[in-house]
Amino acid sequence: MGIIAWILIGLFAGLIAKALMPGRDPGGILVTMLIGILGGLLGGFLGKVIFGVESIDGFFELSTWIAAIIGSVIILAVYRMVTGRSHGRGRAHA
Repeated sequence: MGIIAWILIGLFAGLIAKALMPGRDPGGILVTMLIGILGGLLGGFLGKVIFGVESIDGFFELSTWIAAIIGSVIILAVYRMVTGRSHGRGRAHA
């Protein structure tokens, strides 16, 4: 897959991950894209290690999108834990 395909998959997988895990997130569309791209890489790696399959086959393959979305949800959860600790100290919650 080309770089444009990775960016598109990253954008959509990141958006889907944010829709599956609603809440306030610091960062805009670039952070969403990065979460999705990293999620695709993580999902592909986990698919290969756990199931022994090539998860990232092509842009229009369902396995590519599932791997990218699952990986993006994991990356988003880690991102929220990291940014929540550093931004949440010293502020009063209503």
